[in-house]
Amino acid sequence: QVQLVESGGGLVQPGGSLRLSCAVVGDTLEYYSTAWFRQAPGKEREGLGCISSPDGTTAYRDSVEGRFTISRDNVTKTVYLQMNNLEPEDPAVYYCATFPVCGSNGDTFYYTSSPYDAWGQGTQVTVSS
Repeated sequence: QVQLVESGGGLVQPGGSLRLSCAVVGDTLEYYSTAWFRQAPGKEREGLGCISSPDGTTAYRDSVEGRFTISRDNVTKTVYLQMNNLEPEDPAVYYCATFPVCGSNGDTFYYTSSPYDAWGQGTQVTVSS
């Protein structure tokens, strides 16, 4: 079964940028659509966006579109979440996950689940001056 390893979290000042990485281990990246989520203390998990396979189409929730960008490198089997202009409400543990399908759904995105879904361990993002 595929495993996901996230990295790139850390401390950044408001207005700064971070790029998170999600390395896929054990299978071919093109087989999976990949989504990013975050969860802040005391809050529900929030979906941020996804990149579909095999065409690489992206979809985002409205609140982060324009600031966050998802991309992938099929050679290195890595999916990225580029976060710009980070705000005080962005601190959370950020997770990547793979699903069979994802796509745009109005002001957010949808995904389908399967018994083969995989989740990363999460990486902490802190925004503070």
